[in-house]
Amino acid sequence: MRVARAVNIEDLRRAARRRLPRAVFDYIDGGAEAEFTLRENRRAFETVTLRPRCAVATATCNLQTTVVGTKLALPFVLAPIGSSRLFYPRAEEVAAQAAGEAGIAYTLSTFSGCLLEDVQRASSGPVWYQLYLAGGRECATASIERARKAGYTALVVTIDTAVAGMRERDVRNGIAELVTRDPLRMAPYVWQFLARPRWLAAFFRDGGLMTFPNVVLPSGPMLYADVGKSLEQSMVTWQDLRWIRDVWDGPIVVKGIHTADDARRAAAEGADAVVVSNHGGRQLDGVRGSFQVLPEVVAAVNGQIEVLMDGGIRRGSDIVKALCLGARAVLVGRAYAYGLGAGGAAGVTRAIDILRADLVRTLKLLGCESVSDLNPSCLDAPAVQTTRVESATTIA
Repeated sequence: MRVARAVNIEDLRRAARRRLPRAVFDYIDGGAEAEFTLRENRRAFETVTLRPRCAVATATCNLQTTVVGTKLALPFVLAPIGSSRLFYPRAEEVAAQAAGEAGIAYTLSTFSGCLLEDVQRASSGPVWYQLYLAGGRECATASIERARKAGYTALVVTIDTAVAGMRERDVRNGIAELVTRDPLRMAPYVWQFLARPRWLAAFFRDGGLMTFPNVVLPSGPMLYADVGKSLEQSMVTWQDLRWIRDVWDGPIVVKGIHTADDARRAAAEGADAVVVSNHGGRQLDGVRGSFQVLPEVVAAVNGQIEVLMDGGIRRGSDIVKALCLGARAVLVGRAYAYGLGAGGAAGVTRAIDILRADLVRTLKLLGCESVSDLNPSCLDAPAVQTTRVESATTIA
């Protein structure tokens, strides 16, 4: 009932906070260090206002778009979120099903608690696979081949995790201690879970703390506690995109672009699209909001490849603003994760429905019949540098 009554994404956030243990909610909600970039992702949208054309008949609105050859009913994709089974049982399958029913793509994290084959079968729509090189090249190659055979239609390569960001909420909540399975080390932090008995019962029915079945090491699926160390030992470099291209013959989307130079480099290395992203403010704190970086990246690639963005999307008007500045579509992460944590499939569906209704209303009030009509003239954006391109030489 809480999910059904949600008017906006913030309502879903509050419902998730009530249902989830503190450590799990903060994993969704928190950012790195002082959380400046987390806040900046939202603030960036607030610095830009819309310029409506009135007395325009807009009986219907076309929200369809195409991203890397994939037709989408709405101009957004569900972003990859690791460890989603902490939020809700079989969460990746649940979210993929909701995305498919809405006609949009779902992106599965490498650090999924569900088999990638099961997630693909759960969706009636397109599913993308997000790649970390956890476990090394051989392990990553095996997961890419599994994704290709299962029918995934795009590979999303995340490049901004050379080391995990300092997420202070996680430290205070005892995440490192909780994943050790050592009762003595876990003891000071278990109250968070005992305070949410319904969540705890569902968590144990779903198998308890998951391993990662899509990262198969010689010893078996990767353990939760091994993720941070594995990422540091197998960070993605530009050279890796070359062998990844040899293994994967479909579209490649490079996620984690902050600068024009990196956008041009991604295009030069064969990416089909880039995602302007600061990992939701969870990696390097103190960088600009993704929406602020978007115009620079769009100008840098100059139509050679598609540009997407994520970070701070909470309303349909945020999506409209991103499309006005040249994004082909956006990735939505926390907005649907709150829904997932609040009520599983119903929560994800409600998050999608809220954003869809927001989009239609915003387009009609702007006087636009289609997302393809959106352009910079729909914005009054003094704080957005729409023509900025870094002066550094293109990296070939």
